Amino acid sequence: MFYSFKGFVPVVHPSAYVHPQAVVTGNVVIGKDVYIGPGAALRGDWGGIVVEDGCNVQENCTVHMFPGVTVTLKESAHIGHGAIIHGATIGRNVLVGMNSVIMDDVLVGDESIIGALSFIAAKTEIPPRSLVVGNPGKVIKQVSDDMINWKTKGTQLYQSLPRDMYNTAEQCEPLREMPEDRPTQESLYDTWNKIKEGK
Repeated sequence: MFYSFKGFVPVVHPSAYVHPQAVVTGNVVIGKDVYIGPGAALRGDWGGIVVEDGCNVQENCTVHMFPGVTVTLKESAHIGHGAIIHGATIGRNVLVGMNSVIMDDVLVGDESIIGALSFIAAKTEIPPRSLVVGNPGKVIKQVSDDMINWKTKGTQLYQSLPRDMYNTAEQCEPLREMPEDRPTQESLYDTWNKIKEGK
């Protein structure tokens, strides 16, 4: 669902997919090939939110800020299920793990990985290519080439998901028994395996 707020209307690129059960309010700009999952709340009421091309904001994430702040998710940022981004800047090709909390005025450097359930305190600056875990979050090592390649390939799945949602997702009633000819998801696994192998 989309809501205007004090004259600000969300702007969403035609190739982006915002799930109908997500809520996007006010001063929010969403770029190309972005996926916003169900239950996500992007509240551009007190400030702005910029979601650059190729990002994904997964189920039940919250993006918000204190008044006058702009939250930026830079190109290909990957925000895992249930994460909270409050007044932060998330660098290019960053992975924020599930149920992490990233607080105000945090700057996460490009190609960093924030582990699941991490808490990043306000005003923290995380250098590029850092692996951060814990509460409070601490840099434990540098992100390797293999790690960032794995992250990038996983994000590519989410960059193709908007197109798949537009082409194949339909509201439906559930079946009441398992059909004998139920299709498998092998094609999805094939896609993932091809991406992992760089094909």
